[in-house]
Formats: sequence, structure tokens, C-alpha cells
Amino acid sequence: MVDQRRFDNQRSTPKAGPAGKKLATTDDAWVSARDAAAFLGIDIRTLYAYVSRGAVRSSPAPSGRARQYARDDLAKLKARHDARAGHGAVAASALRWGEPVLDSAITEITQQGPAYRGHLATALAHRGVAFERVAELLWQGYLPPGDVSWTRTAPANLDRLLTVAARASSLDLMSMLTTALAMNDEQRHDTRPDTLVQVGRQLIPLLACACSSDRTASCFARLLRQPSVADIVTAALAAPSEVRPLLEQTLVLLADHELNASSFAARIAASAEADGYAVINAGLAVLSGTGHGAHSLRVEAMLNQIAKPSDARTAVRVMRERGIALPGFGHSLYPDGDPRGTALLGAALARAGKRPRLQVVAAVLDATQGWATPNIDFALAALCAAYDLPPGTGVTLFAIGRTAGWIAHAMEQRAAAYLLRPRARYVGVPLR
Repeated sequence: MVDQRRFDNQRSTPKAGPAGKKLATTDDAWVSARDAAAFLGIDIRTLYAYVSRGAVRSSPAPSGRARQYARDDLAKLKARHDARAGHGAVAASALRWGEPVLDSAITEITQQGPAYRGHLATALAHRGVAFERVAELLWQGYLPPGDVSWTRTAPANLDRLLTVAARASSLDLMSMLTTALAMNDEQRHDTRPDTLVQVGRQLIPLLACACSSDRTASCFARLLRQPSVADIVTAALAAPSEVRPLLEQTLVLLADHELNASSFAARIAASAEADGYAVINAGLAVLSGTGHGAHSLRVEAMLNQIAKPSDARTAVRVMRERGIALPGFGHSLYPDGDPRGTALLGAALARAGKRPRLQVVAAVLDATQGWATPNIDFALAALCAAYDLPPGTGVTLFAIGRTAGWIAHAMEQRAAAYLLRPRARYVGVPLR
């Protein structure tokens, strides 16, 4: 029997209650109170308690005084209960979106976006809290009251490495820098939390240098003298000073996002007692996929295919008719829209009259209004279009910011002190 006590199920559509009763729906998304309670096997008062705690959304029914309840939330609650009870069929779907599969005290997903140890990321970004302070919040559990300064370091063989990486992508360069720094660190195999934090403090400023197209040691030395990670990124991109606050906000908004694919990979590496640099490289490898951190590349490709704003509506319609998912729109955790992208989009679109590519962005948003909502990946592409940042900058920013989260997840997983090792349900050829 597989021990699934720490695993919760993923999102699924409820088909039947405990006694085989099907959920009657007022529409595709909502059910009555009686059917909701029957599906969960609870009484009405307990259902109301779930609503009061925010576990189940409710809204007025189309007619009458009754209220209706979100079937998706009910499915998640039932799946969570079943998975904790160790139901094999439920556990088998535990890695397919929806509910958290591990206990974590780092980031909570709310309707207002991710909350880092109780602090909404959108609020931190709006207040202009420095990325370094947010990283320390993720690592240490509290928000430092003043400015934070990190030690800057570079690998001894940086000249040779940058020569080899002259044509490498920014993500490939990041991986090379991570490995090179590991080779110079005599404490790399020290698994204490403080050592992991030190890896993050030294590595993130170095990774920020990868934004630069100038792959020389002198350029990196100059960048590492900048006062903050956001300043390094701004200087590396040769961006105007006015974009620096937006870059800082972007790093803060991307610092963590609960058990996303790359953070889960980082936790797996940490659970196997891999060193901190290997943890970061595991995260970078997964983030490079266009289904995750590199998704903004697909958004850029879509926008580049639309020659002018007047073509946007036709392009969107054709994609819909062909059943092609629109890159940069929708997020399973935010059915009403990704709160992280709202501020970035607003700031980017304020420059729409000055940038032809940004006018295309605005036209795509107009063409999707009412049926699709943009996510953080679309906002990253819009930010790059607004300030003529190099192609692929969104992916690089994603990696720099998310490294803070990977370190936090590695620390938490090591403290849990168990190996992440799910079981497989064999469905192949029977034993001969």
C-alpha cells in the first residue's frame, strides 16, 4: 500500500457523491447547497463553515433567495479528503494540477495572487519592496526592516566561461555560471540552511548579469558593482532608468508560486540531498520549457506573427476556430485572471502610443476581452515590447526571480527530511 498521507488530489470534475448520487447543477460551474452537502457527505452547517473559511465559493442563484456553490471547489475538497485517506485511484491523479501535493509554509495561492509567508506579492510589488528583502522573507520567514546587501562573487574562470558561452542563451549561461560557482565553493555539500541561503545571496546577482549581451568579464565585474539585483538587471539590459521599478516589481512577483513545476523539481533535488547549486540547475532545466517559465517565448512568437493591430482580431479568431490555445492567456489557479500581470500590463500599456509592437499587444487584449484573461507570461511580453527589451528577456527575469523560491523550497524540503519518491501504477505488459 502506498503511503499517500502527504499527498492531495488534483482538480477533477465531480461525477458522483458517496452513494453514487450525481451532482445536480444550476449551470456548468455551480451546484445547490443540498447537492453540495450530499456530494461531500456533510451536513449543511459544515458546508457553510467551509464557505466561511474560503474553501468553497458561493454566489446567489439565478432565481430565488438560495445560493449556489462552486463545483470545482467541492471537487478539490473531496479529492483532498480522499487522498489523505490513501485512496489509490485518487492518489494516482495527485500530480495533475489543482491541490497542493505537499505541505508548505512558503507561499499560499489566493484570489489576490500568491502570498509569501502571509504577504501578498502584489502588495509587496506595489509598495516597491526590494527584491532582496522579499527573497529574505522567503528564506528566513520575516521581512527585513531595512535595506539588504548581498555579497558579490564570480567564478575564478569567468573569462574562459564567457568565451565559451558567447553564443549561449541566457538560461544556458545561467546554468554554466551556477556550475562554475559550485566548483569554486568548498562548502557546496554543506546541507545546513545557512549555507543554502548563502548560495542564493551569491548566485542571484551573478545570474542577473546573464541579461547582458556583453559576455566579457569586465562587463560582469561592472554589473556586480551595481547596488541591487534590479540595478544589475537594468544596467545589463541597457534599459532606461524609468523601467527599473517595473523590473524590481517583476522580480518580486515571480519570486515564488507555490508548487510550480520548477520548484517541485528543486524540492526533489533537495530531498535527494543534492547541493544548493544542483538544486538551482534542476529548477533552471524545468523552467526552460515553454510549458512553464519559457512560455513568454510563445507569447512573443504569437505577437511577432501579427503584423499590425488591425490583424489581431482575425489572428485570435483563427486560433480559436482551430482549437489552438492562446499563449499567455488563462491560468488554472486564477480563473478570474492572473493578479500578478495586472500592474505590469497597466504600466506597459501606458506607453502603447509610442511603441508599434505594444499597439499589437493592446489589440490582442481587446480581441480577447470577455472570454480570456492574460497571465504573467503575457505581461512579461508586454513589458518587453513597451521598453524594447531584447527577445527572451521575460524568461531571464523569470529565472532570476524564481531562484529565490527554489532556495526557499530546498530549505523547507530538507527540513522535512524525507525523499520525494512517488510510486508508479504499472500499466504495461504483464509479467511473462
